[in-house]
Amino acid sequence: MDKVLNYLSLARKAGRAELGEEPVGAAARALHAHLIVVAKDASDQTWRRAKSFAAGTKQQCLRLDSTKDDMGMAIGRESLAIAAITDPALALAMVQNLPETELTKAAAQVLEEKVKNLKQRQKEAKAHQRNRRSGMKKK
Repeated sequence: MDKVLNYLSLARKAGRAELGEEPVGAAARALHAHLIVVAKDASDQTWRRAKSFAAGTKQQCLRLDSTKDDMGMAIGRESLAIAAITDPALALAMVQNLPETELTKAAAQVLEEKVKNLKQRQKEAKAHQRNRRSGMKKK
């Protein structure tokens, strides 16, 4: 579980995490949250809100085995009940370090597809930039 909290800390430092209920909700409504994680001792209301944020989308919502205090310590706060990871590769790495269950397997499959699509878009954008620089070849 320490690796999962390390990934949460890394995401925050990289600016790829939204922390707290309001920022997570905003990221989820904008479809930027790839993974929403909730502490195991968070209230049932927080868990229901997190699931409703992800409902009907390909955003994944998981409950961690870490407490609010553990999550807070990982990011430099006193406590943290809910967070959203906005980078698909970081979200995938985080899910892959969770204990293997049906939910984590399903979340990993969705996130792997997102990462694959992201890499394809990056490759196409790079090719497009290369084509714009070189232009059309005259015969």
